[in-house]
Amino acid sequence: MGNQCSNRQVPGVYRRRIGDILVTVLSDGYLDAGFHILQSIEPLDAEQILVESFRPPHPSISVNCFAVQAGGRTALVDTGSGASMGPTLGWLPANLAAAGIDPGDIDTVLLTHMHPDHSNGLADASGAAAFANAELVMHEAEVRHWTDDVQMSRANESQRTRYFLGARQQLKPYAERLRTFRQGEVFPGVTAMPIPGHTPGHTAYLIASGDDTMLIWGDIVHVPEIQLRRPEVTMVFDSDPEAAVAMRRRIFDMAATDRLLLSGMHLHFPGLSYLIERAGQFQLVPESWAFVA
Repeated sequence: MGNQCSNRQVPGVYRRRIGDILVTVLSDGYLDAGFHILQSIEPLDAEQILVESFRPPHPSISVNCFAVQAGGRTALVDTGSGASMGPTLGWLPANLAAAGIDPGDIDTVLLTHMHPDHSNGLADASGAAAFANAELVMHEAEVRHWTDDVQMSRANESQRTRYFLGARQQLKPYAERLRTFRQGEVFPGVTAMPIPGHTPGHTAYLIASGDDTMLIWGDIVHVPEIQLRRPEVTMVFDSDPEAAVAMRRRIFDMAATDRLLLSGMHLHFPGLSYLIERAGQFQLVPESWAFVA
């Protein structure tokens, strides 16, 4: 299941209970990228920040997904990259199995957005739905954008193939069970929070039960060491870089002010953290390990 690496770490599975809701963080692996993906920062500056942060001297991007189990139902937030992005990614199926979650038991797939590392796990190599019993749920602007022929015509060849045509291929097996939203509760205890910029329908999900809350903030950051220190740094695949920066600053302020437990698709696994502001600088504070879930 998924691509295999001979030196694989222990299963990428971490459980955290939010009130009566069980959230399981599932690793889809990681992507080693070049500095060309970063905008508004010089490569030498980016490398220095990573080295100072005890990270590899190049962007190493974690990819996470989340299972949410509430009221006898199971949702999956994002589906990873499938078999489309090399052997360091595509680990979600194996980690679902390690977590004891059968893909057939997943009744809802919530997408933060339709970039390939988030949605290419929707369909298998034959084009069949990987989650045969699931309704596919995402922001209406996300579907509209990636199925818009005018928008596709404005993209370069790589973007047309990788993003627009790829998104349509992944959507196809769910055509009869696709639900879109603008905002509001989309699954028991899960509220959609539109955060456009990275893509037109980019969405965060706020999970709440009892007195507990957790924010899955999608792709607010891709390389946290750099973008926490330099929020103005954008990605080459941001649909609207200026809006992405403004939204990042807004979510940083909200998370720090409200002392939210948060995670994201590209925080280092399992990513559960708090955000604080100290001397005008945002910092992530990892949550201590939960021994019981």
